[in-house]
Amino acid sequence: MTTLPQQMIFIAHGAGGGPEVLVPSSMAVPQPAADEVLIRVEAAGVNRPDVQQRKGLYPPPPGASPVLGLEVAGEVVALGDTVTRYRVGDKVCALANGGGYAEYCTAPAAQTLPWPAGFDALRAAALPETFFTVWANVFGHGRLAAGETLLVHGGTSGIGVTAIQLGKAFGATVLATAGSAAKCEAMLKLGADAAIDYKEQDFAEEVKRLTGGRGVDVLLDMVGAGYFARNLRCMAKDGRLVIIAFLGGHEAEKVDLRPIMLKRLTVTGSTMRPRTTAEKGALAAELEEKAWPLLSAGRISPVIHSVFPFRQAAAAHALMESSTHVGKILLDFSA
Repeated sequence: MTTLPQQMIFIAHGAGGGPEVLVPSSMAVPQPAADEVLIRVEAAGVNRPDVQQRKGLYPPPPGASPVLGLEVAGEVVALGDTVTRYRVGDKVCALANGGGYAEYCTAPAAQTLPWPAGFDALRAAALPETFFTVWANVFGHGRLAAGETLLVHGGTSGIGVTAIQLGKAFGATVLATAGSAAKCEAMLKLGADAAIDYKEQDFAEEVKRLTGGRGVDVLLDMVGAGYFARNLRCMAKDGRLVIIAFLGGHEAEKVDLRPIMLKRLTVTGSTMRPRTTAEKGALAAELEEKAWPLLSAGRISPVIHSVFPFRQAAAAHALMESSTHVGKILLDFSA
């Protein structure tokens, strides 16, 4: 049995600030709690919440690791006392509660999934944050069903490309927005039925045209206040508007709320990090049953834009904030 080191390298963000605050540092290897596994990290995903936490705008919940990083893939090297599903040596990916920008990371076993067939660490690390989020919001709160129409804002983000692919895989018509002709082309290649360049078109008017005036059944939004009024105009009767981020602000003023009543709309949303282990574990079980077979069969696949050596996390964050990427940004720990 391999003896684990006592110390590991992690990416510190100090008191917070711009990407340049991200620097390698050293700390003790964490020990798994009774319901956790310890993972030797081979790859980790970079996500918008990491950027917000680095800036001091998204503090970790009580008891969570203060280290950045919410998704990892690697090898199980130690087990908590009550963990029975996994064995040392298993290859897993996990939705972590923090601590992913480090050589070793703990995660509840319930939030951990085996790699889909044929996957390597990088592709596996690209899955947890986006798949948990899309499954919970589009298919959970949004109740998307086959034959319905889904509108995805930010269709080239990690969340967006996952939502497009899963929406199509489960029988929906998918419309998506992005901010350039190149990104619109990328969304069409991913399977979107129509792509809207929000810089050149009024997306609400385009949705009306594309749906023959009916609107969409489910709308996945990460912009928030800046889009709220137009989002309401996009909705079909009994539609579900699901808000998962506030890139355009969180305070909407002077919005006509009558469409909510006249169309019988549901306006909902959620965040992933405060959910309990049981709640995240239920999502993991659903994903393993319904989405993982699609990944193993190659019917859907993560889209990876860039991979950085983990010590270059600052460059990865700078790319994330530029919003020029299509798909996932990852950190590679193999070097």
